[in-house]
Amino acid sequence: MAVGTMVSAITPATAEATIRRWLASFVVGLNLCPFARPLLGAEGLRIAICNETTSPALRLAFLQELDLLQCSSEQQIATTVLAYPSALGDFSGYLDFVDEAQGLLSAAGLAGVVQLASFHPHYRFAGEAEGAASHYSNRSPYPLIHLLRESMLTRVLQDYPHPEKIPANNIRSLDQLGVDELEARWRALFSSAEPGA
Repeated sequence: MAVGTMVSAITPATAEATIRRWLASFVVGLNLCPFARPLLGAEGLRIAICNETTSPALRLAFLQELDLLQCSSEQQIATTVLAYPSALGDFSGYLDFVDEAQGLLSAAGLAGVVQLASFHPHYRFAGEAEGAASHYSNRSPYPLIHLLRESMLTRVLQDYPHPEKIPANNIRSLDQLGVDELEARWRALFSSAEPGA
């Protein structure tokens, strides 16, 4: 079964370059994740691209990345960003897939060991206005799942003051920046220009 295509013929190199621009411009540039900066240029950041479009292939890619993360040390792979540039374009279908991935993770006995974070080009928080700037905190160039090591996350959070305030701080920062500026930064992701330029 096909799972809703996004755009066709995106090469892995193009997808990875766009994701790296997003990480630099949005995630690090807007300080949406205070822990991401050290990983941005590090070898321990793995960006995996799955250009498949069928449900079995999407699941297999997720399971392979989950296995690779578990078979690697934190120094080898600190965290994995798994992107699906050619599938899961429908946000509702994407959320269903994330739920399925969470089930696969639990079935593998890795709940509490690996945490999943979800990002999508059309991410929308329930209860927020359609045009709210807050949606950009979880918008990414392509549908993706971020696989995080719980132990690493716990360790980093211990050294960060008031981590529970991060979501509210992000919303405030995005509201101050405004949707027009966020849209301009978003368009820059898909060009060769420097993000935010």
